[in-house]
Amino acid sequence: MSAAPKITALHGGRVTLAAAADAFLATPRTADPNTHRAYASAIDRIIDRLGRDRSLAEVANAEVGTALAELWGASASATWNRNRAAITSWLLWCQTKKHWAAPSVPADAERRKESADETRAVAKTRSTGCCRAATSRCGSGRSGGCSMKPRPEPRRSWP
Repeated sequence: MSAAPKITALHGGRVTLAAAADAFLATPRTADPNTHRAYASAIDRIIDRLGRDRSLAEVANAEVGTALAELWGASASATWNRNRAAITSWLLWCQTKKHWAAPSVPADAERRKESADETRAVAKTRSTGCCRAATSRCGSGRSGGCSMKPRPEPRRSWP
């Protein structure tokens, strides 16, 4: 037994950014179509920026922070926070669930404070009623606008 025993890695090997993204996006945590779309959009944009075929292990934390700043640095706080959270979730999953050597979102890429938004959505029943009334009253369909004025009296052709 003169040869040293061969040591193999239990986890990992060379995992590319694209392969790591595909593995993450196939998990049940992204099963909801809206979640999947939002996560896939953010992750695809960042791996395009960093290099799809690059090894996950060779990406530095600072590179992740720079890519986040370049892609969404000028965006609204809610957009920044949503995309930052998607990237953070993906990278933490790579580290904790797959035990791959992966970068982290750097500490200086902090969540941003979101201002309170007082905008209220119009209730669906209210907006549907408005459109239905506009269609029947105006007679020109939804493109005719919604004046909600009472129907005019019909014109009489005789005196």
